[in-house]
Amino acid sequence: MTRIFLKELEKIKKMILTLGAQVEEQVQLAVQAITQTDARLAERIIRKDHEIDDMEVDVEEECLKVLALHQPVAVDLRFLVAVIKINNDLERIGDEAVNIAQRVEAISRKKGIAFTFDYSTMAAKAEFMLKQSLDALVNMDIDRAYRVLILDDEVDAIKREAYDQIKGAMRLHPDHVGYLINLLLVSRHIERIADHSTNIAEEVVYLIDGEIVRHEIGKSERLEVHEGVRA
Repeated sequence: MTRIFLKELEKIKKMILTLGAQVEEQVQLAVQAITQTDARLAERIIRKDHEIDDMEVDVEEECLKVLALHQPVAVDLRFLVAVIKINNDLERIGDEAVNIAQRVEAISRKKGIAFTFDYSTMAAKAEFMLKQSLDALVNMDIDRAYRVLILDDEVDAIKREAYDQIKGAMRLHPDHVGYLINLLLVSRHIERIADHSTNIAEEVVYLIDGEIVRHEIGKSERLEVHEGVRA
C-alpha cells in the first residue's frame, strides 16, 4: 500500500466527515425552523443547499478516481464503497432538510387553524439518529450503528400518529386541506431523514464487519442477534 494511496484515503475520510458536519447543521436548522415556524431560517437552509450538492459531487469524484488509479481490494474497497453510499445518503438528507424548509415557508404564509402537530420529539429523534450514525462512522463503533436501527422504528411510529391526527383534522377542517397537507409532508420528510440515517448506520456495519444487513430481519431483532453474538 503506497503512501500516496493512504493519503488519498485519509483525504476522502476528511471530505465525507466535513460533508456530514454540514448536513448535520442543516438538519439542526430544519428542526429549529419547524419548532419555531421560522420562515427566515427556512430561507437560509434553502440557500445553503448548493454547497451540500457541490461537496457530494467532490466526494464521489475523489472516490472514483482512487478506485480507477489504485484498484483497492478487501477493507479498502469496502471503505470506498461505503463512502460512496453514505455520500449519497448525506446529500439526500440535505435535500430533506430543504424540503422541510419549504414546508415551513408554506405553513408560515397561512393562518391555518388551531390544529397543529408537535414535531419536536420526532425531529429530535431523527436529528439524534443522524448524529449517532456519523459518530459510529468516525469511531468505527458497530454497537452505536446497530442502535440507530432501533430508533428508526420509533420515528415510524410517530409518523403514523401524525398521519392519523392530521387525517382526522382534514375531516373537521376541509377548507384548510392545503395547510394540513404541508403539516403531513413535514412528517414524511423527517421520516426520510431517519431512513437515510439508518442507511448510513447499515453501511458502517458493512464497513466494519463486511456484513450487508439491509433487507433482513426486523431492526429490533437485528440488535438482539448482534448483542447475542457479542455476549
